[in-house]
Amino acid sequence: MTGRRRLGLVAAAATLLSAAPLYAIFDTWTWLLQAMLAVGLVAGAAVLARTLRFPVWAQAAGMVAVLLLTLTWMFPSGEELLALIPGPGTFAHFGELFTEAGNDTRSYGVPVPDREGLLFLSTLGIGGVAVVVDLLTVVARRPALAGLPMLAIYSVPVAVYVDSVPVVPFIVGATGFLWLLVADNVDRVRRFGRRFTGDGRDVDVWEPSPLAAAGRRLAVAGVAVAVLLPLIVPGLDTGLLNRLTQVGTGPGGNGTGSGGNGRINLVASLSGFLKTTAVTDYVKVRTSEPDPFYLRFGIADVLTEGGFSNRTPTGQPISRGALTDPRDDQGSNGGDYESYRADVEITNDFAQALAPVYSSPVDLDGLDGPWSYDPSAGVVYSNRTTTRGQKYSFDYVRAKYTPAQLRRAEQLPREDSRVQQLASTPEDPKVEDLVRRLTRGQDTEYDKVLALYEYFSKDNGFTYSLQAPDVDGASAISSFLDNKAGYCQQYAAALAWMVREAGIPARVAFGFTRGTKDGDAYVLTNRNAHAWTEVYFDGFGWIPFDATPAADVVGSTRSAWAPDNDRVEEPTASASATAAPGATSSAAAGAADRPDRDQDAGLAGTTSTTTGSGFPTGALIAVAVAALLIALLLVPALRRVLVRRRRHAATEPVTVTAAAASPGGAPPGGAPAVTVTTESVRARADAHAAWDELVDTMLDYQVTVDPTETPRHTAQRLIREAELKATPAADAAVLLGSAEERARYARSPLRGDGLTEALTMVRKGLAETSDKRTRLRAVLLPPSVMLRWRLAVGDTSSRWMGALSRMRDSAIRFSPRRLLANRSAR
Repeated sequence: MTGRRRLGLVAAAATLLSAAPLYAIFDTWTWLLQAMLAVGLVAGAAVLARTLRFPVWAQAAGMVAVLLLTLTWMFPSGEELLALIPGPGTFAHFGELFTEAGNDTRSYGVPVPDREGLLFLSTLGIGGVAVVVDLLTVVARRPALAGLPMLAIYSVPVAVYVDSVPVVPFIVGATGFLWLLVADNVDRVRRFGRRFTGDGRDVDVWEPSPLAAAGRRLAVAGVAVAVLLPLIVPGLDTGLLNRLTQVGTGPGGNGTGSGGNGRINLVASLSGFLKTTAVTDYVKVRTSEPDPFYLRFGIADVLTEGGFSNRTPTGQPISRGALTDPRDDQGSNGGDYESYRADVEITNDFAQALAPVYSSPVDLDGLDGPWSYDPSAGVVYSNRTTTRGQKYSFDYVRAKYTPAQLRRAEQLPREDSRVQQLASTPEDPKVEDLVRRLTRGQDTEYDKVLALYEYFSKDNGFTYSLQAPDVDGASAISSFLDNKAGYCQQYAAALAWMVREAGIPARVAFGFTRGTKDGDAYVLTNRNAHAWTEVYFDGFGWIPFDATPAADVVGSTRSAWAPDNDRVEEPTASASATAAPGATSSAAAGAADRPDRDQDAGLAGTTSTTTGSGFPTGALIAVAVAALLIALLLVPALRRVLVRRRRHAATEPVTVTAAAASPGGAPPGGAPAVTVTTESVRARADAHAAWDELVDTMLDYQVTVDPTETPRHTAQRLIREAELKATPAADAAVLLGSAEERARYARSPLRGDGLTEALTMVRKGLAETSDKRTRLRAVLLPPSVMLRWRLAVGDTSSRWMGALSRMRDSAIRFSPRRLLANRSAR
């Protein structure tokens, strides 16, 4: 078999190996069998075409035709000729499969079942990648570029998988790519004939040479460092040390406290908070509402035998008007709507991809970074940033209903999508009998929910406890209904399950209770993390019901439609059931062992080692070390400031007055001779200095710099990508681009002042459109400075390696072994 045909088979095998990560998406292996058949037939067509010495276009056409026939045979429409030749009905059927695949991607979570549309899409995608990889590897002889379509396959599970994609499938795909590179290299070597060693002995192409062995060792070491270093470095969110040493810092965190992708486990995170002994402030909120409800950030609406779980939120960016006013809903059956304003301040200890807001936000501003809103879940989320240190404000609408109003809600039909998705439950005869007994005789949807809600009272044996016993052979929720001891998460999940069993959509909401009042603000800690139930009533939307005992939850509040089940008959001054000072939160009972109490406070005899001036020696050392670290961290920022000042000085307008030189050479008065550059040369230098500063500013604010573009195109792209349109910064960027373009290509450059002011406007415009992290990085660790330093380090390393290589050659020249070898030869 010739090298080209052998390389084509390797390309087909590498394509199948690169598809290994797709196993995380599908529930069975049907997709793999279909992909193997499609890729195998495509590779066979390529080998046959090359054996018959077809031209390149015929080889590509043959592979595409075989792929089309294979898809026609696997996914027939019934209108094919001889069950294999596609017709107009076949292509119409393919279009329907595309539409079905799009609907399935929005309806199913991973792993997905064997849906025909998804199988068609995967087979078509893998077969198409096989064609592209074969052409790039065998025809274009660019196997390195074949890694791009292979990487496209890997990007699919990365984009849709809820959890982190396992590393083993990626290693399998990378192995296929490396195999493709090695096979191409061997084929290239074979084209030169036999290989020879230094002593004249010929060797086989697969026999390693010392140079090749050294190269392989360097390659293995480089790959190992590239893979392991990001896992080990603690500064990266995906670091191995982070996974081993850190705990999630927010209920919306992903286990490492990083957040930023909307893929979180709210149930597990809440359990961790409630059982943590340390108390940490997370949120401070100010609101114009005198009696606010709970601050929420997420929901769990997927119920299986393992309990409730949350899905990945989907929605539109807030900047595009994703927030809507519930008062515009024409299906509303009444209710008292009031508008309020809230200001939220989040500490650095609470980093998650979900922003806490009150229900029904209608306007939000101040959130730094790209944030979106999921209208069905009512959550604000981000795929790229977190809430760490955020300060934002929002307007929201609070609706208050009376029981009489809620009783007007009609029953949703069984075919309604909300009933199909949010009223399904696992089979449990015990729960079914309990719900049937409690709702017997209740005529309205609200009365059914209220009967189930009132079941969770102390009169029926329910108590609050963080150590709920587990019962083998039953789910956690069912066990809670048996033991009747648990915390907020179990109360909320149990009520939601029972409401769903009654045929009414329900879900579990996550957030914070009202918290502790501090002046005009409420302080929310990890102990205020809470879960409650939300029930959907037709015409009213999602209505909250908190079944957790109010006396055991600090900041708990109740409503007119869901009163406190354990309330006493004494009149109270407030409608809220806030616990007295010292009562437990949603996390634990008792304040005797509060972790925030200083057990050693006020103890006498405490001493410390101090210096003669009265300052502790350790404190002085710590201050000195901190000052040194701060000084080192400020070195890049200082370097950037100095470079900017130098360039600004170069672009400042100057007035030069020069007297005509005397014929004798020296000017009158004995002053030294002065050489003055022409105005055009100075104008070009000013434009170049301003352009260099603009390019560095673009690098600092993460705007791509393309050296192949003209200055005018670069300025226009800067305006477009940084969203500077209709701002003074846009005019300033156009001025800088025109000045540089005239300085490069025109006979007379652009003259005039204003380059320094233009640079300042562009920098301010970029700062206004960038997020806080980018702005801090541009000031403290400017990428333009760090890039120059990295290039300088690389150049220095290259010079050192060259010097060491020359020293090694010199040492080999005078090696005793070489001298002895020469003497023995004589």
